[in-house]
Amino acid sequence: MTLIAPSILSADFSKLGQEAQEVLNCGADWLHVDVMDGNFVPNLTIGPPVISALHAAVPNAFLDCHFMTNDPGFWISSTAKAGASTFTFHIEAPSVRSGRNSQYIDPDEDLEAINTACTRLVEEIKAHGLKAGLSIKPKTPASVIGDDLLKALDLVLLMTVEPGFGGQKYIPEAAEKAIQLKKRRSDLLIEVDGGISDATIDHACSCGIDAFVAGSYIFGASDRSIPITLLRKHMVSCKRA
Repeated sequence: MTLIAPSILSADFSKLGQEAQEVLNCGADWLHVDVMDGNFVPNLTIGPPVISALHAAVPNAFLDCHFMTNDPGFWISSTAKAGASTFTFHIEAPSVRSGRNSQYIDPDEDLEAINTACTRLVEEIKAHGLKAGLSIKPKTPASVIGDDLLKALDLVLLMTVEPGFGGQKYIPEAAEKAIQLKKRRSDLLIEVDGGISDATIDHACSCGIDAFVAGSYIFGASDRSIPITLLRKHMVSCKRA
């Protein structure tokens, strides 16, 4: 399975429904929706009301929602009601780390407790009819995800830029975490977000990535079919190699 998920963070919000439909018509598989609270990351974007409006505009679209928020659990119910398809949250979120708000997991933290808290969130997400995803920042090792948590997840989202803003440079080492995750669970769907373009997708694909989020690379093109088609060609070539 190889999927292209344009990030609406880079779309023109004055005509969001039209922009979303356009990239779907051009061959996109999912729509990636970045929800930021201005605390977990230094940017403030959208929430369930916009997700609901997007769902109304493109009712058959798969809405891949990525929560960069301090307390992702607070948003599960309203996001499900809004029409989301997936709910992905960060293992670095303070609410699953006993309130710690450092950018990365500290060496003295209780990983077992973090994994237990994350597993509870995953169960709640699934109880609301959503697919459950977990995201990790570029400097967070994949080893922080315990085996039980890994088994419970529908997907893992690897950030290949620091979360918060689009248009950053791709970090290859972050994508390479997919290799060890696939060794632990071969059927795991792994998504990558950050700096994806025709210049970086070959490396990401070679690491075993299944779904590719691209924002400015797609929405910055006057003809969105061109970057989507080019990404697809690279993905097909990589899978054949």
